Amino acid sequence: MSTPSDADVRSALAAQTIELPSWAFGNSGTRFKVFSTPGVPRDPYEKIADAAQVNAFTGAAPRVSLHIPWDLVDDYDDLARHARELGVSIGAINSNVFQDDDYKLGSLTNPDPKIRAKAVKHQLDSIDVMRATGSTDLKIWLADGLNYPGQDDLRARQDRLAEALAEIYAGLDPEHRILLEYKFFEPAFYATDVPDWGTSLTHCLALGDQATVVLDTGHHAPGTNIEFIVAQLLRVGRLGAFDFNSRFYADDDLMVGAADPFQLFRIMNEIVIADALRPDSGVNFMLDQCHNIEPKIQAQIRSVMNVQEATAKALLVDRDALGEAQHTGDVLGANGALMDAYNTDVRPLLAEVREAKGIAGDPIAAFLASGYAEKVAQERVGGTQAGWGA
Repeated sequence: MSTPSDADVRSALAAQTIELPSWAFGNSGTRFKVFSTPGVPRDPYEKIADAAQVNAFTGAAPRVSLHIPWDLVDDYDDLARHARELGVSIGAINSNVFQDDDYKLGSLTNPDPKIRAKAVKHQLDSIDVMRATGSTDLKIWLADGLNYPGQDDLRARQDRLAEALAEIYAGLDPEHRILLEYKFFEPAFYATDVPDWGTSLTHCLALGDQATVVLDTGHHAPGTNIEFIVAQLLRVGRLGAFDFNSRFYADDDLMVGAADPFQLFRIMNEIVIADALRPDSGVNFMLDQCHNIEPKIQAQIRSVMNVQEATAKALLVDRDALGEAQHTGDVLGANGALMDAYNTDVRPLLAEVREAKGIAGDPIAAFLASGYAEKVAQERVGGTQAGWGA
């Protein structure tokens, strides 16, 4: 590919969108403590209102993922209307088959057919939520797995999973997709039923074109070359979405780019190479984070900015110089082409892109000056703050 022009870079950055997770606006924590914060939303309507603030100040976050039943409401048509009035829309619907006592030994892979049927029904009910909200993506993550050798039959669990996924897939409308997530451990420690991209891809290929893989950047063993996985999934057209976050040790769910911004740049470089930034590429760029001690809205704004900065640097790679160095075997020249782009300060460029949209060049400063955080802290008194499981 050739080096993009300045106009092309600005156009690509202006068109980039990043989906926000509703649960990131609720209280979260560790297994030791969940901390509360003044002004935290008490229901899905208030979560969407906070997400709309992120979109207003970044100009790049027009969709909000829901988590069912955490975002359970009586009228999803009304919730979608509320989102539209605030300038955003409903994105992926995340099913939850990991917080019910019945799922202690698994959901879609459980040895008990009644429990498997219950888990499948929840997925089909989540598809009904998609229909009501205009969503097109059902995101499935399973906590299913084993803690001990011999606890269950590894192959039988894969067979059960394939059968359950096929039943869910049959319930999709033509415009719908399944996004199948993977995670190499936690909460299962001996064997996780969907532990890696290969397992997810195998099931997706068996299901059909409407099944794609979700890549959560925190769901890999230390040292994993994530951009290699990105490149492979793009090659076969099965990278459906990212869940962007950062990790130091395991699935830390920190702000994306916080732990290893160079890794985020390398991932976005593969996206640019494959021309997968296009809105019609089929790749949904989503955040999946839990903000334990930091202000929720600010953290989401910062995360969007971090993705934008990594993207801008990837777009600024001198592709002509890189291609020539790669073709001639100039190892250091090729690496240098990437490093030159990575070391570029792209913040002024992104400020100009935002200002061209009619919004402030510094989203964090503009949000802090708006007084919104203080306003909701005063208004959202009483009731129960949203958090894990709500």
